[in-house]
Amino acid sequence: MLETFQHDEVIIARLTNMPRTSYFYYVDGVLIDTGPPKMLENVIPFYKQTDIDFVCLTHSHEDHAGTAPWLANQCGIPIYAHENAIEICKNPEPYPRYRQYVWGIRDEGFHVEPLGKTIQSRNYTWEVIETPGHAYDQVAFYNREKGWLFSGDIYVTPKTRLILSWEHIRDSMESIERVLTYDFDDMFCGHAGHVPNGKDMLRRKLDDLEEKKAEILHLHRKGWSIEEITEEVFPKHYPLIDLSEEEWHSKYIVETMIHGFASVATSTSKKGT
Repeated sequence: MLETFQHDEVIIARLTNMPRTSYFYYVDGVLIDTGPPKMLENVIPFYKQTDIDFVCLTHSHEDHAGTAPWLANQCGIPIYAHENAIEICKNPEPYPRYRQYVWGIRDEGFHVEPLGKTIQSRNYTWEVIETPGHAYDQVAFYNREKGWLFSGDIYVTPKTRLILSWEHIRDSMESIERVLTYDFDDMFCGHAGHVPNGKDMLRRKLDDLEEKKAEILHLHRKGWSIEEITEEVFPKHYPLIDLSEEEWHSKYIVETMIHGFASVATSTSKKGT
């Protein structure tokens, strides 16, 4: 089901009746993300009545790029994304079965033009901020004049408790730190929708990750194993862990916190002695 509403000049498109709500956005002739392939029939009427100049993808995951093939191949609308997304998008994506169930199957490739450092819409210049972590081709789009940030999946929730097996939490934290150097209030997220106090909420997410980092590194220095630390710091066992056959898990936060920060912390400690 597609619901649309508006904040300022931004049309917010919310896709429901799925295991997880997904959002995409239209502003100043630009479509930012496209929703999952499962929802194609729901979004085609919106696309047909909307004057889309081009599409900008925050990253290539199927819940953000899933209906882009229809826009590119059936309508000839240009699609822009990070250069790392080009090879991923040109072929059908062979992602795991549980994600096919949740989001549908993107069974068609499409052409992607690489993003530059800025993009120009009808009335605005947008800055492209690289935000790797959740995906190595993830970017955010920043409108300095309006104080808008279209954040992809760098936020989603204020507390991170699961990440994907290929994510590196240090990359994600550095991406958040990078984004927080910009001045914005309104954040438009791929799954949380419009977050009016976006910078404060993103800072809250980083603060929580810093607290978890301190706890994890303390236990690591005491000689605890990754499994023991995971059970202590993240005691809840989320259903998604089993559903995804451990493609999502809290232990990846622990592993990448240790790999990303333990040697830095040890080096800093030695310099201080």
